[in-house]
Amino acid sequence: MDRSASLFNLTGKVALVTGASSGLGRRAAVALTEAGAKVIGVARRAEALEKLASELGEQFSFISADIADRSRLEDLSLEINDQFASPDILVHAAGINTRETADKVTEMGWDQTISLNLSTPFFLSQRFVAGMKKKGWGRIVNFASLQTTRAFPGGLAYGASKAAIGQLTRAMAEAWSSHGVCVNAIGPGFFPTELTQAVFADEERSKRNAEQTCIGRNGEMEDLDGPLLFLCSEASRYVTGQVLMVDGGFTAK
Repeated sequence: MDRSASLFNLTGKVALVTGASSGLGRRAAVALTEAGAKVIGVARRAEALEKLASELGEQFSFISADIADRSRLEDLSLEINDQFASPDILVHAAGINTRETADKVTEMGWDQTISLNLSTPFFLSQRFVAGMKKKGWGRIVNFASLQTTRAFPGGLAYGASKAAIGQLTRAMAEAWSSHGVCVNAIGPGFFPTELTQAVFADEERSKRNAEQTCIGRNGEMEDLDGPLLFLCSEASRYVTGQVLMVDGGFTAK
């Protein structure tokens, strides 16, 4: 294998992907598996995870769990370490957007959003980073958003959580990168997922979003693969604390 190929090869690595039952998390599980990693998918919907396992084969395993429940994280981390191995790679793709307008944000909606989008990525990482430090190698990829830097209607709680992900990513990088653990975030543009069904169902709105990019189209799931593999592999050994926008240039305009 030549050096350029080996930079992105994940053979022998163990990756944990949250939100693996659908959307960008599912795509991340596929891409990491194809790159050679042993992938552990975590999500609430066991049936969807079983379907993905039937497609990906023995390289993919899964645990059904509600990771928004912080009291579950300790047992989950012990289960993963015991059944599989301490992960080398964490991809925090699970997320929620209640789409409550500013005047109608509820305490429940706020707490659910902050818990899953912001608290879980930190506290789950905290439980696995010791193993990464011991190996002297680790990769953590958070999921940011267009709303990390932009305000959208109906996205107050979601936007607050994703803006915080930008700072969380920098703070985690500052804390752990000297131990070989690179922490970065991907900020996806408009991709066809469950969270964006309403956007893509509105043909005019979808077209308007595409026109706001530099490339002139909305995202396709395969567009995530290269940036993700870069941030999860040896290729990103000197990249940490960054938010990589994968948005077709939406935020460049």
